[in-house]
Formats: sequence, C-alpha cells, structure tokens
Amino acid sequence: MDGHADTVVLRPGIDGIAEVFHTHLRQHAYPMHTHRSWTLLIIDSGTVRYDLGRHEHGALDRTVTLLPPHVPHNGTPTTAQGLRKRVLYLEPEQIDTDLVGRAVDHPMFDDSLLRHRIHQLHGALFQPGEGLEAESRLELVSERLRQHLRGTLGPPPAAADDPGLAERLRDLLDSRTVEGVSLTEASGLLFTHPAYLTRVFTRRFGMPPHQYLVGRRVDLARRLILEGQAPAHAAADAGFHDQAHLNRHFKRILGLPPGRYARALSRASGRP
Repeated sequence: MDGHADTVVLRPGIDGIAEVFHTHLRQHAYPMHTHRSWTLLIIDSGTVRYDLGRHEHGALDRTVTLLPPHVPHNGTPTTAQGLRKRVLYLEPEQIDTDLVGRAVDHPMFDDSLLRHRIHQLHGALFQPGEGLEAESRLELVSERLRQHLRGTLGPPPAAADDPGLAERLRDLLDSRTVEGVSLTEASGLLFTHPAYLTRVFTRRFGMPPHQYLVGRRVDLARRLILEGQAPAHAAADAGFHDQAHLNRHFKRILGLPPGRYARALSRASGRP
C-alpha cells in the first residue's frame, strides 16, 4: 500500500496555478524536499506536522498553510486516520518574492474567510467553463495572502475606487458575453490589477464579474429557448461549455432546468 487513496491531480489552465493536488495521505511521510511553486494547503481532516526553515510547525483542518518556493520542508500525518488535504501549487510570481522570508517565519493563517475562499476556488477549478470565476477567486485569495504576509490585512478605502472602472468592465462583459474574456485580458485592456478590478466591480454591482457574465449568458439562453431553440443549441450559442453547464446555472437562477422551461413553453404555446 503506497499510503495514498482518492488522489486527484489537475493542471487547470489558469494563469498563476501550476497544479491542483487532492489526496488522502494515510501512511506516507514526506522527506525534506522543495518546490519551485508556492504550496497553498488546506486540510479537510486530520493534522500534519512539518519542518520549515529549521522550525517545527503543525497544520489543522481550520487553518491555511502557505509554504514558500525553494525552502526545504517535510510532512508527516499525526492522526491514525491519516490526512485529507487539498493543495494549490501557485506559480512563483503569483506572490511577491520579497515575502518568502515572512512565509518561512509565519506559514500558517487561522483565517476562516481565506479558507472559505480557497475552498470556493477549488470548486471553480473543477467546473468546466468557469475560468473567469477561478481567476477572480484566485486573485482574491492571493491578495489576502499578501495582506497577511505584509501585515496589512483589511479592506482598502472605498474612496480610492476609480468610479468608471466597474462600468467599463461591465461594458466589456456585455460586448463579450458569448466568447467571454479572461480576467488577465480584461485587466490589460482596462490598465489595472486583476484583484483591484474584481474588488471594484463587486462593490459597484453587488456581484463579482464571473457571476455577472453567467447571468448575462443565462438571460441570452432563455431568450434563445423562447425563440424556439433546443436547450443544447442555446447552451452553445450563449457561451456555455456544454448543456450541463447551462443546466447548472439556469436552474440556480430560475429554479428549474432549461429542458423543463422549454417544455412549459411548448405546452403554453401549443407547440408539438
């Protein structure tokens, strides 16, 4: 027995994330080793003891652990049931290199909001067609990690917002509803940082950019179904990854799946 079960490895194709790794570690103890990436770890059950920078640390299921690149560390589960963990390997440039020393000294954060955001990011990474959501959630996670490491945790003043930036992003999303736009591209077109862009849009409209775009796509698919398109065709024409992607969001927003919506329309209109 190699000590692992229920292992999932994903290369998500999202800028800033090199790898996603989920595993149930039962017996294996990691020897001292290094990564080129930042290792962002949350634990779903169990505990782990590890050495980093010649100091001993432990991680619990409520905490977030961030191990910096190129710094040796090990890891040993400390409970009989082993360790269930989810790891994001972040590209080195995702967090400023001048924060490596601070991460060595303080690699663990007892921050329920940060942990929840990381959980949401893992969920988005495993949903086809949710690239913009994953990018947005990654920026919020990375920003909070940087704030922890710099000792500047707390929201920036709302007065610093660019009053027209949120509207410009909304216009961009409206013009690219079907083909979509990545957060990196949008930030380049609007000459701003991705995390700031996400934050300003959310404060202005009460929802993050990915949620706004999904709503526009559901509205478009609904209109296409009203015009007589089958849900599968409406899904593709509205910019969804596939019909299952449309089904999930259509039901979440309207309370029923698009197939049932189409059948209700047929009954009302007398269509066969």
